[in-house]
Amino acid sequence: MGGPAASAGSLPPDLFDTTTLVSLAATLVMLGAGYAASRKFLPANAKNSTRVLFVWHAFDALIHLILEASFLYHCFFSWIPTSSVSAEDLASNRFYMPKPSPFLGQPDRIYGPQAGDIQGHPLAKLWMVYARADRRWAGPDLGVISLELLTVFIAGPMAIWICYEMAQRRSRVNVLMLIVATGELYGGFMTFCPEWLVLNDNLDCSNFMYKWVYIVFFNTLWVWLPLYAMYVAISEISDAFAVRDAVTKGKKSN
Repeated sequence: MGGPAASAGSLPPDLFDTTTLVSLAATLVMLGAGYAASRKFLPANAKNSTRVLFVWHAFDALIHLILEASFLYHCFFSWIPTSSVSAEDLASNRFYMPKPSPFLGQPDRIYGPQAGDIQGHPLAKLWMVYARADRRWAGPDLGVISLELLTVFIAGPMAIWICYEMAQRRSRVNVLMLIVATGELYGGFMTFCPEWLVLNDNLDCSNFMYKWVYIVFFNTLWVWLPLYAMYVAISEISDAFAVRDAVTKGKKSN
């Protein structure tokens, strides 16, 4: 990964500020909530794979329905007038604005967490922390918003559904996991492939935190865990087909 700020240099002074620490802590709290839910709703003798995937989908749902939903909220409802900022700031890269067409047909408005941050919204400040590594999340990037609409309104609720089906010990959960995992992998590819094609123009990989924690670690979670979910689901479905085939052969032999 490269990008315009990929050269080595001194660490930014806000690398471990209060907002950053609170943001990272919030992620850990959501993971802990997923684990606590697995202890409450899964039987004590649940398979390790079932517990891991329950925790993952609970965590996935919380991320989508709380954090990513807040990103969409700020993209559509948080704005400041362009007249409130200097011409120099508008001409610079301080604000992320779609070009050549303005977002929602409003050329006189600046939308996104970048506006919510100026207005003092806590979750907007969280997204501005992540935007230090990937500046598209500061404003209404059209590709990101398009994917997040599907993620928040489809993948998030489906992740909750998966947890419910696991708690009910229903085998059809494997089909649901395949659907969600495929969507997560496709979404991840469509999030970063545009950046790869422009040599990571919007990414800042100048320090360990931005590159390996924000960009690599947090994003590849939505690669390795969906791949694991697909592996488990395909194995379970294949076993079911094997049983059906054995029954069919037994009937034919009789």
